[in-house]
Amino acid sequence: MIRAKRDGMALREEDLRGFVAGMVDGSIGEAQVAALGMAIYFQGMGSKECAALTSAMAHSGAVLEWDLDGPVLDKHSSGGVGDLVSLALGPMVAACGAYVPMISGRGLGHTGGTLDKLESIPGYRTMPGRDEFRRAVRRAGVAIIGQTDDLAPADRMFYAVRDVTATVESIPLITASILSKKLAAGLDGLVMDIKTGSGAFMVTSDQARQLAESIVSVAAGAGLPTAALITCMDEPLAPCAGNALEVREAVRYLTGTKRDPRLHQVVLALGMRLLILGGLAADEDGARAMLEQTLDSGAAAERFLRMVTELGGPPDFVEHFDAYLPAARSTWPVRAQTEGFLAAWDTRALGMAVVALGGGRTRVGQGVDHTVGLTSIARVGTEVRVGDVLAVLHCASDEEGGGASGRAARAAVLDAVRLGLEPSAPGPLIRELITPV
Repeated sequence: MIRAKRDGMALREEDLRGFVAGMVDGSIGEAQVAALGMAIYFQGMGSKECAALTSAMAHSGAVLEWDLDGPVLDKHSSGGVGDLVSLALGPMVAACGAYVPMISGRGLGHTGGTLDKLESIPGYRTMPGRDEFRRAVRRAGVAIIGQTDDLAPADRMFYAVRDVTATVESIPLITASILSKKLAAGLDGLVMDIKTGSGAFMVTSDQARQLAESIVSVAAGAGLPTAALITCMDEPLAPCAGNALEVREAVRYLTGTKRDPRLHQVVLALGMRLLILGGLAADEDGARAMLEQTLDSGAAAERFLRMVTELGGPPDFVEHFDAYLPAARSTWPVRAQTEGFLAAWDTRALGMAVVALGGGRTRVGQGVDHTVGLTSIARVGTEVRVGDVLAVLHCASDEEGGGASGRAARAAVLDAVRLGLEPSAPGPLIRELITPV
């Protein structure tokens, strides 16, 4: 198999099933997994090949079956900065009559992880047993947890090898990794948020489109109705980045205390597509009205609270979230050194500023500080004068400037900002919709 893929040949479905089975039972070692991953990285895979790998990985462990009175739907993002969509969208879709068993991940590199955010809530269990997970989905309509040991174990093994052999950025392997977990979760519909821009893994629109088309095509072949939106990550989606800080922003969004327009646009766009896929709405206008009603009525915030409570969090979390969420020891504004109009952010650099503060990880298994991050991140198009606040640092140290990590983060923010002489409007936030051909 390794020799065949190395030489550019297509792999047979039965061989891929055997290889995945060997990964799980230990008869195929990490060296051979790494070799096949590198061969796929360079030679690629056809759609049928990728679908066969995806199916084999999805069935390498348990496959959930649901007996519920509504469609089972989910959303997945390719990763970005200030991307707290899952925290808001899951409860909204649940309040519309769907069930959302969301298997999420941790942050790595410059991107934040939904599990890290939720673990800033006292008592919240991101790794419940399967029975507790199913009960939470049934009772709350939504449960956001981590990948359990029995769901797509081959994916977890393959990814661990890819992560240390420079084969993560392979479209067929990304496709198989994402969809194997979603197929194992027993979904009726999936919407993908594929990010492009300076804060995305798929920096160019062409890369994002290739990944979106691959996921949509393979999902269709596996019988999972899927659509993908390509969205802009040339500036943080929400005007904040950091674990507890993004949970605060999500609660304010759900309760209407504060609702950032860019975040709202992406949440609605993804939610509308999900409701249509799940047969809960006939068109975008109807879907939008349903989603907005869940916010206006408080139903979405109530679903979020039910999820938190079912998974071990405080029963009055939404009402008293500020009292429960941990806060940084100090805050420090980053002020503009020159004047002009904010033309662009190096969004990846902003994500790495959060990592410098301790809010992200540079290796698997590394701990994170839930309190640190950035807030009040200035938007593209803003007129900036000397001394204006570009962002506010939330630091673990109360030393002047936030200590060494705060000073490093401040330098990263100043280096990330791009000012121009003339105002420039940001580009379109929703770039493209990809559906099955």
